[in-house]
Amino acid sequence: MSGPLDDALAQVRVLLLDPDRLVRAVASGRRRATVPTWRKVELRPVDLKAGRRLQVTAFDERQAHTSNEPYGAGAEAAVDLLLAEPFGNWHVETATETVQLRVTKRGAAQVHRASGAGGTDLPAGDGPARPHDREKPRLVDPADPLWAALGVTGADGTVKASRHDKYRQVEEFLRALDPVLPAAVAAASARSGGGVPLTVVDLGCGNAALTFAAYRHLTGTRGLHVHLTGVDVKAQSRQHGAAVATELGWSDDVDFVQAPVLDAQLDGADIVVALHACDTATDEALARGVGWKAPLIMASPCCHHDIQRQLASTRPPHPYAGLVRHGILRERFADVLTDALRASLLRLAGYRVEVLEFVGSAHTPRNTLIRAVYTGAPPTREQVADYTALAGEWGVQPRLRTLLDAVAPGWRAETLPDADGQAKDFRSDGEVPAG
Repeated sequence: MSGPLDDALAQVRVLLLDPDRLVRAVASGRRRATVPTWRKVELRPVDLKAGRRLQVTAFDERQAHTSNEPYGAGAEAAVDLLLAEPFGNWHVETATETVQLRVTKRGAAQVHRASGAGGTDLPAGDGPARPHDREKPRLVDPADPLWAALGVTGADGTVKASRHDKYRQVEEFLRALDPVLPAAVAAASARSGGGVPLTVVDLGCGNAALTFAAYRHLTGTRGLHVHLTGVDVKAQSRQHGAAVATELGWSDDVDFVQAPVLDAQLDGADIVVALHACDTATDEALARGVGWKAPLIMASPCCHHDIQRQLASTRPPHPYAGLVRHGILRERFADVLTDALRASLLRLAGYRVEVLEFVGSAHTPRNTLIRAVYTGAPPTREQVADYTALAGEWGVQPRLRTLLDAVAPGWRAETLPDADGQAKDFRSDGEVPAG
């Protein structure tokens, strides 16, 4: 049943401002003929030194903006501003129920309530515990000084509630690295002749949580000799990373470069990692890895606006128009299609590829991981045909496809269509594809 939107939003407001019941809330989508200020907003209570706060994380096209509002006037003002935005959907999880509000084309509200705690796998104090919340052995101890230097833990060595999601993302990313690490190390040693550090590059490193945790894990737990470089376009990231490296005494082996991913002056890498590089920045990271023929590439994509925009302006193949008719479905399908095309292109470039869920969705909705191990195997005709058909049927040109031609001229592929639809022969090391 539909009802008045103002009444439904008033009910949502009560839930958002309840610091004891709220677990997590997400506002997304848009109402008809409107565009919200933010692409998506997430809200949750967090416990800081100053007390419990309402954390508001607003996502634009390229990054997240986070504020911690004190309960009372500050939280109320922030919530009222968000409720005034023309979001099409509100999803609210509390300790006792899940409430979903959808705005219809006529501007009415459809509200669905489901009983039961909405929180899963959350730190103590942030929501109801679940019976399956068993603590895994940590790859990098929360008491390690690196976390305090990064502001992830407090003086007592416990992970801050506001940083718990980032800690878990990094932890599980490293856990996904371990199964393929021996093969990457062996391939890197064979390529270099041994006796040199394993080179690891974190492209789009941001505050360098993954950079430093990876260095600690690879050197401390796995006993490897590693040189690690973090790359980010922001000067603040380079300065912050360099300061933390100096504080930890790691500046000889961990350094930082301020540059766009495609422009960073690097000699290559044995392992390329990228955690939530936004939109086509993930494609840039993948392309650099392919250009270096890195033995291992691991990337967790963030938003997927490039293919989403293309889907909005192309005619879908019959009978799949329903997959892209509605904005929310088009957004979700664009995620799947983008990563499927990325995986296909990496296979054509000589990689064995897996697409995994590396961390629970309670810690980030962007929990897909592309894990690619270089084998050098030429693509099969079936793989070429599969990629060509998938991209062609949907009328899209993945950014990675274009970037591979620019930054990885030796990438291995057979006859694929150019951006203009014309067939083009691709050769690697002077080899001509079998005709």
